[in-house]
Parts: sequence; structure tokens; C-alpha cells
Amino acid sequence: MASPADRFEQYRNYLRFLARTQMPLHLRTRIDASDLVQQSMLQAYEAAEQFRGSSEAEMMAWLCQILAGVVSHTLRDQHRERRDIFREQAIQQHLDHSSVYLASAFITSDTTPSMAMRQEELAKQLADLVEALPESQRDAIILHYWQEVPLRQVAEILGKTPAAVASLLQRGLATLREQSGKLLP
Repeated sequence: MASPADRFEQYRNYLRFLARTQMPLHLRTRIDASDLVQQSMLQAYEAAEQFRGSSEAEMMAWLCQILAGVVSHTLRDQHRERRDIFREQAIQQHLDHSSVYLASAFITSDTTPSMAMRQEELAKQLADLVEALPESQRDAIILHYWQEVPLRQVAEILGKTPAAVASLLQRGLATLREQSGKLLP
């Protein structure tokens, strides 16, 4: 049987992707998504005996909950504001939304139960693909598609023209389509 560290490690890119979707760009110079994931992994490892789930979906949800706590505490520390339970709940909801959106990227309306069982694995694999993109493409895709930032605003954030961002999105999506074709049976 795999050790808790081995079980958690397979979710590292998935969690990094989710952390990126929640991190405001103005804080990315001070806070790295990998640091948030590392802190989450450490907490998960320390609390491994408390995990009561049995499925991969339950493991992913538990790790996302830990990540949501780490993200909310980090953001609170950066803003030095008092604890705001509504902001913490909003972060968990955003992570849940990002996780569902990521997992549903391959799922169609005619999905069979056996295909639905692969949903979590495909979500992890898609997160791996997004994480493997060049940084500018990855940031453009996360901002535009997961954080739903309009194209012009993405261009401002990234310091590029709207045409350059459109090109980044096009190339990034083409790479994702090409690579995701290898994931599907």
C-alpha cells in the first residue's frame, strides 16, 4: 500500500493549478502557488490519519479543503485583515468551482458511469497539461477561462496587447487539445 506522501504527491499539479486560479496576480510576485501546495501537502501529511474517505474523489476534496484553508490564511496574512469567514467560504467555493470546471472539461452530456469514474483522473491529467504550458500561455488561460477575466483586462494584467493575449490563448488551447487527445481512450 502506498504511503500517505505517495498518495498525496499524485495531486501536486492538480492542487498547484487550483492554487493558481485563486491567487490574485498582484500577489504572485510574493506568493508562489508551489509554496501554497507545499504547505497544503505538509498539513495533509501531518493529518493523514484523520482522512476518513475511501475514494479518489474524497481524497481530492479533502486536499482541496486543506488548500482552501492555506490560501485563505495566506491572503489574510497578506492583507492583515481580521478573519472573514465569508471570504474563506468564497475561496472554498472558487476552488470547488475551478475543480468542477477542470474535471468537466472532458465530460459530455452522454457520459457513462464508467467514464464519470475517470473524471478525477482526467482532471489531474488536465491540470498537469496546463501546468506544463509556458508561463504566459498558462497565465492567460487561467485568467481568461478559469478566473473569467475579459481579454482586454488579461492583456493589461500581463502587459501585452489584446492580440498577443489572443495568440497566447490560441496556442495554449491548441497545445491542450493536442495533448488531451492522448488522454482519452
